[in-house]
Amino acid sequence: MRFPPPRATVRAACLAAVCSLLSLPCGSPCPAAPHAEVVELSPSLAVYRGPINTGILRAGDAALLIDCGDGSVAGVLPELGIKKVERLLFTHHHRDQACGANRFIQSGAAATVPAAERDWFANVATFWNDPKSRWNIYNFHPHRLMLTESIPVAATVEPGDRFAWRRASISVIATPGHTDGSVSYLVEVGGSKTMFCGDAIYDAGQLWELYSLQKGFQRGKRRIGDYHGFLGAKDELLEGLGRIKQSAPEVLVPAHGNIMDEPQAAIDALADRLNACYDRYVAVSALRHYFPELFEEFQGRPGHMPIRPGRPAPDCLLHLGTSWVILSRDQAAFVIDCGHERRIDDLKKLIREGRVKSVDGLWITHYHDDHTAAIPAFQESFDCPCYADRHVAEVIADPTAWRIPCISPSVARVDKVPAHGQSWQWREFTMTPYHLPGQTLYHGGLLVEGGGRRMFFAGDSFTPAGIDDYCAQNRNWLGRGAGFQACLDLIQRINPTDVFNCHVDVAFDFTADQYRAMQENLREREELFGRLFPWDHANYGMDESWVRAFPYEQSAGPGEHVSVQVFVTNHSAGAAKAAARLVVPRSWRRGGEPATPWAEGELPAKQETPLEVRVQIPGDAQPGRYPLAIDVRYGDRSLPEFSEAILVVQ
Repeated sequence: MRFPPPRATVRAACLAAVCSLLSLPCGSPCPAAPHAEVVELSPSLAVYRGPINTGILRAGDAALLIDCGDGSVAGVLPELGIKKVERLLFTHHHRDQACGANRFIQSGAAATVPAAERDWFANVATFWNDPKSRWNIYNFHPHRLMLTESIPVAATVEPGDRFAWRRASISVIATPGHTDGSVSYLVEVGGSKTMFCGDAIYDAGQLWELYSLQKGFQRGKRRIGDYHGFLGAKDELLEGLGRIKQSAPEVLVPAHGNIMDEPQAAIDALADRLNACYDRYVAVSALRHYFPELFEEFQGRPGHMPIRPGRPAPDCLLHLGTSWVILSRDQAAFVIDCGHERRIDDLKKLIREGRVKSVDGLWITHYHDDHTAAIPAFQESFDCPCYADRHVAEVIADPTAWRIPCISPSVARVDKVPAHGQSWQWREFTMTPYHLPGQTLYHGGLLVEGGGRRMFFAGDSFTPAGIDDYCAQNRNWLGRGAGFQACLDLIQRINPTDVFNCHVDVAFDFTADQYRAMQENLREREELFGRLFPWDHANYGMDESWVRAFPYEQSAGPGEHVSVQVFVTNHSAGAAKAAARLVVPRSWRRGGEPATPWAEGELPAKQETPLEVRVQIPGDAQPGRYPLAIDVRYGDRSLPEFSEAILVVQ
């Protein structure tokens, strides 16, 4: 970066100073925090380089802040001669941008937010108390990085607005993508033009993360929802970045990332990388099977895998909705998935017609509601065991403990959890289960051998067009031995004659060339997506749940102690240090600490490791749902309120 030398740099270099910035007592145990600094762009404008880049527009002893982050910027304001913060501007509603706002508002600052996102600042309880934000999640807007507590909003801005603060002129630019209502602020003061652009970009050719771009889109007459919209917000993000280019700023300041003094080149590099990544995604995407009209412009591109033709399923199978039914010679049935009660009616009809004499078992491929929601009713109707891979069983037997897409609150009874590769015999068929972390991390495959066929039930992980990774929130990991790389290695090793998807009513397979094409595509993606993010592995930017709470939701009474495990996935090649703590509601503090003590740990490479944090509910806590944010330190990064857990006080 060829950024001109700052006029002055103020550093908060000692641990005591950092702890004070984070509202910790100096004696509170915590891992070493990264240094913060202030970079002065001009006599009137500076940037606090903390967990979030905060713009500091000053006039005399007063300041306007752009994206205050965790509020730690307050610790350096006195060194700049600033005695009061008059106004806060926010680019978007994510809580890492605004979780420290109340400390300034209580001292008289007025918060200004994008009009389209006003409710996500001022009325966040409508999100946390809405069952649609918790169950059967197919839409991801607004994002779950909602503030845990509302902040008062004094004013809103619309794209195209222009207003003054002291001698500065501020223009509002529409830059949706990272969130639907994201805006950027062009600050003109002292003859210079500086753009504060939120999370629209991180650095030249880079983004902070990709999963916020999961969004439905329309091409032609066909529209799909968020769940199928991998990188669906890419085009509107690039359009917003184009508006930034048209504004011709001299300096670009992102919320996360590096200050850029060549904005146009930085944006062009990001556009090139995003388009290259999307091309590699489409090249082997299963979505081409379901919605071919959405991808007509990609047909015939080099490196795009041809769609494999299907063929009729063997006579021993019936396809019912999102279920497959295996029929034995003596008319017994073994069912793959049950997402709707109509499947139960279908089976009862087959029994009445004499085509089926008994239902002997149920295998669950993965936890998604269209495969699991009717399991309790199925178990009431048919006296047979339910089988699932361990990773699937953990979710469907205790769904309240998880927050992942398409999850149903229905609790399933899992009777048998066979180990990976451990076969059992059912009638004339040999059944062999496998962990299959493809479409989701919590997914299993079942190989059924009989009648000269080796039939592999792959859940939703494959279609004749390729791999089913069109939802970033499903935790589709990249890397050798992970995600679809592991799935393809497994399928090639077991060599099925037929592959079955629960949404596809035909059998299919892949050629050796197609297996190689998919493997090579995934290896290329690991490198391409890796360049897109400021991490040492692509999965940090693609795996929304690399920091997650377990249980995600639990209930307790006033006065009780509650334990939460914060699972942190180390996607790196070497060990890493991490720490986590819970941020408690303001109504619980009573003059005490805003957060629980830090839990620290060393994380082995390529593993998910829990850090246990505990909190006591005050004896006078009111009943209700309380989202508790989770602060994270990971290596040299400070990640304020990066995840959350839900505590229901009874």
